[in-house]
Amino acid sequence: MADRTGTFDGVHRRNLSKLLVLAHLEGPLSRARLTAETGLNRSTVASLASELADLGLVEERAPDPTNRVGRPSPVVAAHPSVQAIVVNPEVDAVTIAAVGLNARIVVRERLEVDHLVTPAETADLVAGVLARWRTTELRDARIVGVGLAVPGQVRSDDGLVRWAPHLEWTDAPVRELVESATGLPAGVANDASLGARAEHLFGAGRGVDDLVYLNGGASGIGGGLVVGGRLVSGTRGYAGEFGQNRPGIARQDDRRVPDGVLEDEVSRARLLQVVGLTHADEPTLAAAIAASGGLAVAEELARQQRILATALGNAVNVLNPSLIVLGGFLATLAAHDAAALEAAVAAQCLPVASEGLDIRVAELGENRLLIGAAELAFARLLADPLAD
Repeated sequence: MADRTGTFDGVHRRNLSKLLVLAHLEGPLSRARLTAETGLNRSTVASLASELADLGLVEERAPDPTNRVGRPSPVVAAHPSVQAIVVNPEVDAVTIAAVGLNARIVVRERLEVDHLVTPAETADLVAGVLARWRTTELRDARIVGVGLAVPGQVRSDDGLVRWAPHLEWTDAPVRELVESATGLPAGVANDASLGARAEHLFGAGRGVDDLVYLNGGASGIGGGLVVGGRLVSGTRGYAGEFGQNRPGIARQDDRRVPDGVLEDEVSRARLLQVVGLTHADEPTLAAAIAASGGLAVAEELARQQRILATALGNAVNVLNPSLIVLGGFLATLAAHDAAALEAAVAAQCLPVASEGLDIRVAELGENRLLIGAAELAFARLLADPLAD
């Protein structure tokens, strides 16, 4: 039996995918809502939901007793046992977490390092942590894969890390190494691009079709672009390298590196130095900056804001987004004086290009890269819930 869109099996798989994607992206939904969203009839939705439940991918819950309008409709939610292992290797730490199909962090661990980890070390760390978690927090989990958010240029065709300069990785086959060490399928992408995806799907950019995302991490500044509702990756997957652009610096005494790029001037390391820290995770750095009343800290924050504003103004003139999202230490920088940053950006944009522009900090906070990396691991399952 077939129809014009393909075989019955193909249509069935696509319909299963529709329901699972909705449960993944939207959270718990009633069958009535799923019927409205998919355009399928109620009996088909009921059958598909039951099948996904039998596969262990969703769970069906009793109707909300407070909803007394119309016939009560069971609620379908992503099954909490379906999880991905996610990894963010950085110059000062390797962060590993488990993320549920409901986009929630199940368990997270930051492993601080005193040297640059190699791709092989990264794979071994992931395997070791996963083995430990399988006997504790993830004892009952169904792990579907591994997603890695790497601060570097990652070839989209095969996940090869072509160049991660701060980690000193060149043509690193980290995907294959992780797959060999864990026995799980793995995916690799640029960390900032994954942050953009996460914020677009679940965070500050949810429902926004045109946005620019900039991520500030230990390795510098990366970015991601959503244009017309789609993540822009470029020909090979290298789009979004805002940190490598040379910013215009109006005040010469603001410059710290002759002919430096954006991430040389707008720098997490410089913020750590000015508050007297050698290393810290994002919340610790933000707290240290907030607690400091020193003039040197205020001046460094203002200097970095001025330079960042120029870079953002250029992006607005070129791309005309409706939203800019700032993550990592850039969120801390923006929150220091949001009004000043917005005014400085607007002053460097074409007036019509900046009309209606909104600047927000990343809603997912320090979890944004991890949630983005989970999308790599879930991609195959979401595309075809019946895939082996």
